[in-house]
Amino acid sequence: MGPRVRGRGRPRYTVLRAILKFMALPDFTPRVGNDPKSVVIHLTTGTGMEIEWKDGHRSVYTFAFLREACPCALCEDERGKSGRKAGEAAKLAPGALPMFKPAVKALAAEAVGKYALKFSWNDRHDLGIYSWFYLREVCPCAECAAARG
Repeated sequence: MGPRVRGRGRPRYTVLRAILKFMALPDFTPRVGNDPKSVVIHLTTGTGMEIEWKDGHRSVYTFAFLREACPCALCEDERGKSGRKAGEAAKLAPGALPMFKPAVKALAAEAVGKYALKFSWNDRHDLGIYSWFYLREVCPCAECAAARG
């Protein structure tokens, strides 16, 4: 029998099991398609990143796309408020003049365990952890974009 909560007769683990039973948990089980075969990050040329997946699919990401697709909570919240999809640039308000923004550059890239990448951007943002699952989910190729609808 498992541990008991003081003053109660029910084991603690049954309470937790009951809570988890009603929560919708995403399935993050590794899939062959979500594992990269090779990853090339073009930091010095600033052109972006290429991933060849184990299932044969090839994804090419520009740094501008990756920065706009940052999966951190701050960026997700901002995209949600403006109704943008991951990788989609912010739209100017009608009548607004565009401000000068330097081109997006990744200053550094590092592996996060065996499941993700983390970039440091020239706008000093570095909070996003780009998992292989997320990168495959937001693949900008025409085939994947059509499948997302």
